[in-house]
Amino acid sequence: MEKFAKLTGVAAPLPLINVDTDMIIPKQFLKTIKRSGLGVNLFDEMRYGDDGSELPDFVLNKPAYRDAEILVAGENFGCGSSREHAPWAIKDFGIRCVIAPSYADIFYNNCFKNGILPIVLPQEQVDVLMKDAEKGANARMTIDLEAQTVTTSDGESFGFDVDPFRKHCLLNGLDDIGLTMEKVASIDTFEAAASAARPWV
Repeated sequence: MEKFAKLTGVAAPLPLINVDTDMIIPKQFLKTIKRSGLGVNLFDEMRYGDDGSELPDFVLNKPAYRDAEILVAGENFGCGSSREHAPWAIKDFGIRCVIAPSYADIFYNNCFKNGILPIVLPQEQVDVLMKDAEKGANARMTIDLEAQTVTTSDGESFGFDVDPFRKHCLLNGLDDIGLTMEKVASIDTFEAAASAARPWV
């Protein structure tokens, strides 16, 4: 998993509440078990018309936000079904941080497991960040995970809370497999001892 320490990038504003996982990645794209290739279908029903053409008014189709790495959204982001494809699609598009007043629990947890930092801030602070994001590509926010701050393009800074264990995992690029591999020496020692004690197993 890619490490997350400090990110400075374009933030896309998505001022919608209750954005569910079916809006993030519709059900017809859940056939794959690969984490790559889903970015093109992120927010598919909002990004494309019935004929497959891009809808120019959707934020991620606007030239200023095509390379967005941060998403500023409304409350209860990621609600609905517990599909892990939702953070896969967000990450594959290139978004590494989502900022919102609240999230659905399963989506929130899945973000950390896939190298995405979901930041929770009070609504009034999200409103400030939303307005900053609306300035376009010239307004670049900075997310500093070590310092736990979000800084606007104008230099206004907000602190955020994050679980220390999850922070450790993101800073070191550790998913569940990576965490297990950190203990590989202990695992090998245990298996060797177990094999010696029960050679018939």
